[in-house]
Amino acid sequence: MKETKAMLLTLLLRNYMHYKHYDQAERLTAKSSFPTDAPNNLLARYLYYLGHIEAIQLNYSQAQMHLLEATRKAPSNAETAGFQQTVHKIYVIVELLMGNIPERSLFRQPVLRKPLQPYLELTQAVRVGDLNKFQDVVTKYEEKFLKDDVLILIQRLRHNVIKAGIRSISIAYSRISLRDICLKLHLDSEEDAEYIVAKAIRDGVVDATIDHEKGFVQSAEIHNVYGTSDPQYAFDKRIAFCLSLYNDSVKSMRYPGSDHRKELAYAMEAIKRERELAHELENDDYDGDSDEDAMDEDL
Repeated sequence: MKETKAMLLTLLLRNYMHYKHYDQAERLTAKSSFPTDAPNNLLARYLYYLGHIEAIQLNYSQAQMHLLEATRKAPSNAETAGFQQTVHKIYVIVELLMGNIPERSLFRQPVLRKPLQPYLELTQAVRVGDLNKFQDVVTKYEEKFLKDDVLILIQRLRHNVIKAGIRSISIAYSRISLRDICLKLHLDSEEDAEYIVAKAIRDGVVDATIDHEKGFVQSAEIHNVYGTSDPQYAFDKRIAFCLSLYNDSVKSMRYPGSDHRKELAYAMEAIKRERELAHELENDDYDGDSDEDAMDEDL
């Protein structure tokens, strides 16, 4: 019954994702509960669909967690290579949308090296903040991204590319004009550059000030990162991940049922019956010897 429910939920999510009914899929996951003791192959698929839906709905943190769990639940062998490739494609994009850069070792795995080549080029463009290179990669692999059903997520990366470029410029230059920023990021006008830099300052991407009259950006002095709350945030995130991994491991453990207790009770009862029977046989032998002695005395 539990496997049937798990399979039904997985197939429903697959159907919703195929027809791009993301709102219906989200309502289904919100109003239903996946069996905790379902097989790992069904659980991995469910987590993948759940992560994809949450990525579409802008819940990148939850999407990252579920996609990572999906890769761990699925066994790493030749039979699951296609699933691992599909999950990692979404995972790389979610990492980029969160402002993180995936590890280089991820793209060097033999199973993932060729399928993730377009995503490696996309990651390189986002890392350096090159908007032209990003557009070239999207245009070059547009059909593949459409086939992988990730183009809608990739289009959101344009803002991340610009933010990465502004961050690099802020680190490299203590003072730079808006015109130079416009040329480096290949923007249409200085007004666009001013707006984008102002938004980056407001979002905390860079620590700088804009001189609107003179038309330049003044970067603040770089402080010691250990004097901020960033290390604490990273440490808390790792602790939460370890605790979640521990809880999932405990839930995945299988314990024997209570059937062995019944078998043990039957075994004890059988031993007790054997002892009683042996005791009765001993008493019968003793009584038989007494009768023979009495007959010998009469003779």
